[in-house]
Amino acid sequence: MEAPITLPTTTDRASIYAALHPQVEALLATSPDAISAMANLSAALHAAFGWHWVGFYRVVGNELVLGPFQGPVACTRIGFGKGVCGSAWQQERTMVVPDVELFPGHIACSSLSRSEIVVPLRNGAGKVVAVLDVDSTEVADFDTLDAEQLAMLCAPVEALLG
Repeated sequence: MEAPITLPTTTDRASIYAALHPQVEALLATSPDAISAMANLSAALHAAFGWHWVGFYRVVGNELVLGPFQGPVACTRIGFGKGVCGSAWQQERTMVVPDVELFPGHIACSSLSRSEIVVPLRNGAGKVVAVLDVDSTEVADFDTLDAEQLAMLCAPVEALLG
């Protein structure tokens, strides 16, 4: 059984990320499987920050298919270039959307989501094979710190993606 994630009692995101990194690294080091690593990372991020939705979509053919997540039920399939997730996949870059209502073609899986960040994950050949999607009920809840830190936290998962 894994030890629970322990975090400082602060709202300072940089401090929370600093505490989270070594724990996530240790947690994911015991996982030989990308799906289980995605599940544990989703749970750790959801517990640490209390975001509305945290999860992964995997590239299957020409769609993103829902993978492990924490939060309310979600869209199960997203097309290439559709919504924030599909756009991040298409553009092969992290996307920070301060207000999803202003994003053309936003896919509203939940009317409570107000801002979003999507981080592409690549396999060993550099091809995007999944995305981390995080939704917040707060407008402008994500910034470059989140983009950098979430990408770093996804690195152990990327290592399992082939």
